Amino acid sequence: MLLSEVIGQEKLKQQLVDMVQHQRLSHAILFVGPEGAGALPLAIAFAQYIVSMPNSNVDAAGGDMFGVAEPTIPKVYSPDEIAALPAYHRASQLMHPDLHFSFPSITEKPGSKNISANFIEEWREFINGYPYGNVFDWLQSIKAENKQGNISADECAEIIKKLSFKSFESAYKVLVMWMPEYLGKEGNKLLKLIEEPPDNTIFLLVAGSEEQILPTILSRCQFIKVPRLTTKEIETALVQKGHIDPEKAAQIAAISDGNYREALHLLQHSDADFLTQIREWLNAILKGGPLAQMKWVEETSKMGREPQKQFLKYFNHLLEQSIRLKVLGSELPLDPALKDFALRINKIAGVGQLEAIVQELDKAVYHIERNANPKMLFMALGIKFYHIIQNKTLILAEA
Repeated sequence: MLLSEVIGQEKLKQQLVDMVQHQRLSHAILFVGPEGAGALPLAIAFAQYIVSMPNSNVDAAGGDMFGVAEPTIPKVYSPDEIAALPAYHRASQLMHPDLHFSFPSITEKPGSKNISANFIEEWREFINGYPYGNVFDWLQSIKAENKQGNISADECAEIIKKLSFKSFESAYKVLVMWMPEYLGKEGNKLLKLIEEPPDNTIFLLVAGSEEQILPTILSRCQFIKVPRLTTKEIETALVQKGHIDPEKAAQIAAISDGNYREALHLLQHSDADFLTQIREWLNAILKGGPLAQMKWVEETSKMGREPQKQFLKYFNHLLEQSIRLKVLGSELPLDPALKDFALRINKIAGVGQLEAIVQELDKAVYHIERNANPKMLFMALGIKFYHIIQNKTLILAEA
């Protein structure tokens, strides 16, 4: 994976390249970013960039007159030049001898060691197919079921062993550790190695939150904050990588909240006509009465939890756009169908009421994720929406 293939994060990409080109590469870097922002793809692409550089630390003539190798400054290649090097081909397949990985894993069977090497083939497949996935996706892919993934004491011993060797062909050897939050106290075994690593050894740690990382490890790393992706970056990625219709890509990007993983999940349900479904629900609540609401709830409860969650998030997005339209007026650029919906709902509800409904939708998504009964949940939501809109009260919004 080239740095240019990582979605967005242009400033960080240039910062990383500058660190190498100006020989300011820290021996331990911690990438921290929210889900779907691309911290892992960014770290892996950077690791591949580093290890693809040939090892030119030894003078080509074979050393001085006594046969002692004379160190030289490694030639620094641009990201585009790296793609043409033979080493990059191996690195891009995650098979370079100087590129190592550590990640949460499980014990396959009693008595066996819990080490990342046991799952390296699954890891390559996961990264090549779903690099923006989260830990849940990864553990599902290795059929962890109810087992808790972790980075074990055996894994720490393996890391120390692997990094004690000299690099095989690169100017550097690199370890990418994904989710150091899964290191328990065993992580203290790595402190000396991280603080005083062997020559030309680089640690790239990738985390979702620095709060759960051992403070002793955190203090030894250079910190790089990976921000959420912009709506435009996700929209462009969906069009270019997924060959999605630009209009559909724009709608999905707008409600993905800077999370490319979420955008991919939304894409799976993008053929659903959520806007029509929302109109039918509001008509049932405000005009149709209990029987119409029950019929709508009965049909919606058959959708499945993931589509239900995406439906609620889409509704939430529409209401947020309605609020923005009410505040900014016609200056807000919107899809014609969405603008028509926003104008209509703004006639029957004020900003405070819309905000109350948004809060209820957020709570509903939370409960759907925790296996709430969909019939009870949507019926209760309908009752709350009726009182918020028709009776113009916010009392039930806090219930």
